[in-house]
Amino acid sequence: MKIGHIELPNSLFVAPMAGVTDRPFRQLCKRLGAGYAVSEMVTSRRDLWNSLKTSRRANHDGEVAPIAVQIAGTEAAMMAEAAAYNIDRGAQIIDINMGCPAKKVCNKWAGSALMQDEPLALRIVEAVVAACAPRNVPVTLKMRTGWCHSERNAVRLARGAEQAGIAMVTVHGRTREQGYKGQAEYDTVAAVKAAVSIPVVANGDIDSPHKAREVLRLTGADAIMIGRAAQGRPWIFREVAHFLCTGEELQAPEVLQAKQWLLAHLDDHYGLYGEYAGVRSARKHIGWAVRALPGGEAFRARMNQLETCESQVLAVSDWFDELAESHRLLPAPSAAANDDYLQEQA
Repeated sequence: MKIGHIELPNSLFVAPMAGVTDRPFRQLCKRLGAGYAVSEMVTSRRDLWNSLKTSRRANHDGEVAPIAVQIAGTEAAMMAEAAAYNIDRGAQIIDINMGCPAKKVCNKWAGSALMQDEPLALRIVEAVVAACAPRNVPVTLKMRTGWCHSERNAVRLARGAEQAGIAMVTVHGRTREQGYKGQAEYDTVAAVKAAVSIPVVANGDIDSPHKAREVLRLTGADAIMIGRAAQGRPWIFREVAHFLCTGEELQAPEVLQAKQWLLAHLDDHYGLYGEYAGVRSARKHIGWAVRALPGGEAFRARMNQLETCESQVLAVSDWFDELAESHRLLPAPSAAANDDYLQEQA
C-alpha cells in the first residue's frame, strides 16, 4: 500500500476525528496495529495558526512516520498556504477535508459542504497539489458519497480529483445529510474504486474484523479506515490485521496489558496538554476505554470528578487491577452497549 511515493506498513487507517485523533491517540493506534493515521483537521485560516488548539494539532514531536495532516477551508489560495505551513512543521502527506458533516464546518462551506460546489472543490485540490508537488508531498482527499441522497457525486468528484493530482481518495459511505446516522452504504465506494486508478479507502461503520473483511470484499477498496470503533478500543487494528492474515480471531487483550496501554497513552496525553487541559480532555479517552466493561459507567462518573493527573492515573490503575482479579482477559462489550455508544457518538 502506497500513498504516492510513501510506502505504508499496512492498509489499516485511523480516521481523522476532531477532538480525538491528536498526536497521543495516533501514536497509540500505530503501536497497536494501524499503518496510517491522519491528524485532526487544521484550519486554513492564518489568523488561527498561533492559537493553542492549532499549535497542538501541528505538533508532531516524536510522531512515527508517515505524518499526515488534514486541512480544512474554502479558499484555494488559503488551503495551499495551509498545506505549506503544515509541511514546514513536519507533514509528509496532506489530506483535504471534504467529509466533515459538522454544522459549524459546513455552515462556512467547508468540509462536506464543498461537495455542493465541484468547481470550487477542484480548484482547492489543484491549488493544494501545486503547493505540495515541488516538495514531493502527496495530497489525499477524504469525502462523503455526496451532500444528500439525491446528490451523490463522489464518483464524479473522485475522477476530477485524480486528474488534478490527488494520490488517494477516502470515501465515507454516507451523505452529509446523514451525518453518522443510519447505515453506511458501500456501493458508492465500490463505484469510486471502479472509476479511478489511484488507491481508494473505504470508511464508515467498520467496527470488527469480520466487518472489515466484508467491506473490503464489497468495495474492492485498497484500504479501510476506522474511526469511532477505535475510541476506547485502539487494539481493533491488530485484531483486524490478525484476522485478515489468518482468518482467525485474535484473543482479547489481557486486562493488565490494556491497563499499561491506557497509562502510557495518558502519560503522552498529559505531556501534550499539560495538567489542567490534560486531565479534562483525558476523561473522554478513559470513559471510552471503560464504558462497556463491568462497572465501567460507575467508574467513569467517579473519575470525572478528579482534578489532577496523579489522581487520574492512580484511579485508572487501581480500577484495572480490581478488574484483573476477576477477569484475565478484557470482557467483550455487549452488542447493546456497543450500539448505545455508537448512537451516543452520532
